[in-house]
Amino acid sequence: MLSPSDFFLLPFSDWINVLVREWLVPNFRPFFRALQVPVTLILDWLDTFFNTVPMMAFTAVLAFVAWRLVGRGMAIFTLLALLFIDLIGLWPETMTTLSMIVTSVLFCVVLGIPMGIAAARSDRVLTVVRPVLDIMQTIPSFVYLVPIVMLFGVGMAPGIIATIIFALPPIVRLTNLGIRNVRGDLIEAAEAFGSTPWQMLISVQLPLALRTIMAGLNQTLMLALSMVVITSMIGAGGLGLTVYTGLGRLDVGGATAGGLAIVLLAIILDRITQALGESQGFRTVSLRQTLLSFFRRGTPVSSGETRKAV
Repeated sequence: MLSPSDFFLLPFSDWINVLVREWLVPNFRPFFRALQVPVTLILDWLDTFFNTVPMMAFTAVLAFVAWRLVGRGMAIFTLLALLFIDLIGLWPETMTTLSMIVTSVLFCVVLGIPMGIAAARSDRVLTVVRPVLDIMQTIPSFVYLVPIVMLFGVGMAPGIIATIIFALPPIVRLTNLGIRNVRGDLIEAAEAFGSTPWQMLISVQLPLALRTIMAGLNQTLMLALSMVVITSMIGAGGLGLTVYTGLGRLDVGGATAGGLAIVLLAIILDRITQALGESQGFRTVSLRQTLLSFFRRGTPVSSGETRKAV
């Protein structure tokens, strides 16, 4: 059977090579390199901090947080998991991975929440943002590495930038969804009281959408954890490098140890962030209490104050 490619082939790959190598990289690489500066500063600071904190102190603090947010069972699991990671000799790599995750999630929050708010407040913005997010979520994670290496080089900072791009869509989508799903009567009542758009956003929409936003944060964190492992292929360190090196050397034990440490870290972070989204402070308060507290005192009341008032 004949096909169009038997007669003509589009030189698509050549077009991309010319675009990237002959125009984008020579003209914009200094700009892209400059974008690495804040990422590198925060990453280096966090990596130094996490690796400086004594292992037992860090374990005790994280176990306490898990106990307060999740429960005694999760606190015990956190304690045993972190002790196990230290006993197999992967504590420095785990702290480096944690610093990469925290850096990536921090930038995702700084970029994603304003984008989600803008998309929620304007259908035109949503029309532009939605296909971009669709593309970002459908591109395989390994494909991100090619343009990142060409524009940013190799190392920890380019790996973090790739992780930010890969993990950004969930928090944008769920911020937009959470704000759009705020009850219409709350919006109408706030407008009737003469609130400005900024007051409505800060004191009505964001508090009521916080649970959905936290769900987006949880998904962003999980995607960041998966991507920092893949970025070990372009020079990023941490547990991903342990797994990648073990696979390259056919060291099954080393790769398994690194993979297990990643799984344990992922479980701890997932449970803690899920509990943050479901905690008492994020429960939706009633219409009357929200509006009265906003216009009388300037801030919404907590769930405990709502129960007292009732």
